[in-house]
Amino acid sequence: MLSQKARYALRALVELARTNGAQLTSGELSTRADAPRKFLEAILLELSRNHLVISRRGKFGGYTLARDPAEISFAEVIRVIDGPLALAPCVSKRMGFRKCDDCPDDPALCSLREALRRARDATAEVLEGYSLAAAARTGGALEALENTSST
Repeated sequence: MLSQKARYALRALVELARTNGAQLTSGELSTRADAPRKFLEAILLELSRNHLVISRRGKFGGYTLARDPAEISFAEVIRVIDGPLALAPCVSKRMGFRKCDDCPDDPALCSLREALRRARDATAEVLEGYSLAAAARTGGALEALENTSST
């Protein structure tokens, strides 16, 4: 399940994508993303540390995207905020691959692994293929993702 933290991050990043490179303050982003300001500031710090946004301090400070919005996928943002897309660590490709705690010695013998791998692949395909730029062109980030996954 997508955390509220990831929802706020996606909303804020989509709002930045809509600015065409202009800078927004945390207060402006908080209003546009309908997110609590202090919580969003912590999220933006995490996004900055992971090179998704650039933060500028001071009176004329604010946030901009670190890369073109077409180059930032929903999957990348979710991985930064929530971790792996996989439902179990034994099927994670990019982050945190490990044998499940209750798995037999050989993960290949697990009767659940194939279904979980397919779920990870399908989820990753949708989220990797959906960028901030695509969401910025639609009514909203999460609504746009829902429309993509229902087709």
